[in-house]
Amino acid sequence: MVVAMTIAVFDIDGVVADVRHRVHFLEGRSKNWPGFFRGAHLDPLLEEGRALVVDLAERHDIVWLTGRPDWLRRVTVDWLIAHDLPADELYMRTEYDFRPAPQLKLDVLRRLQPREVAAFVDDDADVVKAALNADFPAILADWVPRGGALRDAQDKLGRT
Repeated sequence: MVVAMTIAVFDIDGVVADVRHRVHFLEGRSKNWPGFFRGAHLDPLLEEGRALVVDLAERHDIVWLTGRPDWLRRVTVDWLIAHDLPADELYMRTEYDFRPAPQLKLDVLRRLQPREVAAFVDDDADVVKAALNADFPAILADWVPRGGALRDAQDKLGRT
């Protein structure tokens, strides 16, 4: 594999994977994290996200940066391959890392340098704002409405 000097970095949930069918596990006071993650392999593909990946893959290597826990790596790689998406480089949340998504993802974006980040695509407005404030070119994936349960899971609880 030849590594390009420019990369396009994509989140997964809410960008290429539609998690709406499993968000109900995160609603209410007690969160059912095993139930939420157990359904990841069933996520429908979001065509808007796939089209953007295909377009940017013509000029850049694709890197995945997700807040999913690392124990979901095999499921996630299999899902990417099943949907004909590149699966060569995947960064995931390590065990016991419950930092909010903006902090976690900005840390990884910085570690990806010296390669140039040509684009960073995420469905979390707070993550996109943090990336833009750190001078990364960022795009908000707004093709799926993002409810409060998922927002809390990413931004407050640091779980996805």
